[in-house]
Amino acid sequence: MIDAAELIDNTFLRQFQLEVDDKLAKIEYSLQDRKIFLTKLVVPDCVSDEIFVDDFLKLVMENIQERNISVVPTSPPIAKFIRRNRRYKCMLPVGLRI
Repeated sequence: MIDAAELIDNTFLRQFQLEVDDKLAKIEYSLQDRKIFLTKLVVPDCVSDEIFVDDFLKLVMENIQERNISVVPTSPPIAKFIRRNRRYKCMLPVGLRI
């Protein structure tokens, strides 16, 4: 399990990042009004298991939920994650369906 303290929101590079085995897993984003567009998921080759990706996305979604911001997933893997985890669908902006 990934510790929430390890997650970094790098606002300068506009990405959430997590160091794993001296490499960087990241989710790039764009923040507009009260919406965050999750645009790209990059996971190092050394960590290709789905459990890590799910844990990483859960941490990011919880971080965003604490800020009370709507999520717009533009990356297919992130949209797939939200489809599988219905509890995050309430974070989508009104009218957006995935």
